[in-house]
Amino acid sequence: MIYRKVAVVAAVMLSSALAVSAHAEPGGCLKYGAAGAVGGHLADHHSVLGATAGCVVGMYKRHEYRKEARMKAHLYDQEHPGAKGTYEQKATAYDVEHSTAPGAMTPSEAPKPAQPPAPPPAPAEHL
Repeated sequence: MIYRKVAVVAAVMLSSALAVSAHAEPGGCLKYGAAGAVGGHLADHHSVLGATAGCVVGMYKRHEYRKEARMKAHLYDQEHPGAKGTYEQKATAYDVEHSTAPGAMTPSEAPKPAQPPAPPPAPAEHL
């Protein structure tokens, strides 16, 4: 019995590792579905329901990522007319030029310099 549990855990870990290395895109039915199945199993043995919900969330995440990549590619085309390449390549080029990160349309903010700690407040006087 314990060997079966170890085998299932090993299979889930292996499949999640393979799913992560398969694409550079976030989300997807396999990644989120596997995580949802594990979560559903732990939540009163609802593995199928968890896998279904995880799959739906993963497909939505990937849709949002691709939608943003197409928007960035369109902006790149406006700045560089006649540029060749896939929308993914153009979105990556837009990220590089504008210091944005995948998943963010606005430029990344530079880290703020550390501010010295504020002096402690004066002790309150009691009457």
